[in-house]
Amino acid sequence: MTRPLRVADPSPGSRILGVGSYRPTRVVGNGEIARRIDSSDEWITRRTGIRTRRHAGPGESIVTMAAEASLKALAAAGVGAEDVDMVLLASMSDLEQSPPSAPRVAHLIGARAAGALDTGAACAGFSYTLGVADSLVRSGAARHVLVVGSERMSDIIDPTDRGTAFLFGDGAGAVVVGAAERPGIGPVAWGAEGEKAGLLAHNRSWLAVRDAPHPWPTMRMAGPEVFRWAVRSVPEVARRALDLAGVGPRDLAAFVPHQANVRIIDGLVKDLGLPEDVVVARDIVTNGNTSAASIPMALESVLSLGSLPSGSRALLVGFGAGLLYAAQVVELP
Repeated sequence: MTRPLRVADPSPGSRILGVGSYRPTRVVGNGEIARRIDSSDEWITRRTGIRTRRHAGPGESIVTMAAEASLKALAAAGVGAEDVDMVLLASMSDLEQSPPSAPRVAHLIGARAAGALDTGAACAGFSYTLGVADSLVRSGAARHVLVVGSERMSDIIDPTDRGTAFLFGDGAGAVVVGAAERPGIGPVAWGAEGEKAGLLAHNRSWLAVRDAPHPWPTMRMAGPEVFRWAVRSVPEVARRALDLAGVGPRDLAAFVPHQANVRIIDGLVKDLGLPEDVVVARDIVTNGNTSAASIPMALESVLSLGSLPSGSRALLVGFGAGLLYAAQVVELP
């Protein structure tokens, strides 16, 4: 008789134990961006809500920013790097495809025994990867998982492109996910509309640069179309996440959406009928759109207010290039 395989001991649930972020030193105001795109501070602010963003310097790489955010998240969680079983790094702007970045982050923070994996789901990358981390912990495959979003969007944006130059910033955010006696991360609601992938994409392949003297590939966005998609599709996935978690808008203490545009955020608040006492993250005003890093960075900003008790609920929603979307309700650390 064949002996059955051994399986890891599952956990009843998982939860976020700590949050950390890293913001590059250099602050870039709208005036600097506006000069390159024949625009103005007033136009950028009115259109997006953004006043400043951060651009990484020579010593601030995807890996080093991720490591700094991770160390802060571990300190906030009270978890040692030696106790991390898996490092998951979400990024859409990492230009070094090989070697992967997650193993280098694990090395820098001292998580020498951890597995390490790069993930990619663009601006929805953090929400997707948090869903994977929750599954790893609940299955018993890992006791502690570090989820990091780290971006240098300034590397893949044309500073003269009127459609994207003013939107994006750089930075990193991280959370530690650990086992819990009951679920502290709700079921993830996710999906993809790949037929619309061209609405937010690089303008050419990297092969074009190798095979012919083409300009550096950069991101391009069909702004009005992406905006309409977001205000139509994102409320639906947000409501689905609430339903899966068995809660409603009045059960929330905070709303932390992907920081794409203040007008989109305000529209979501209205569409979901969020009560006035729900804390809404608007980190985009000072940090711009940091893609996969935006939700953990915004979450850290919300927690820094000190007004939300541990265990209160927050709705996280990621959406962007792909076109991808994902959402889940979490209990705050």
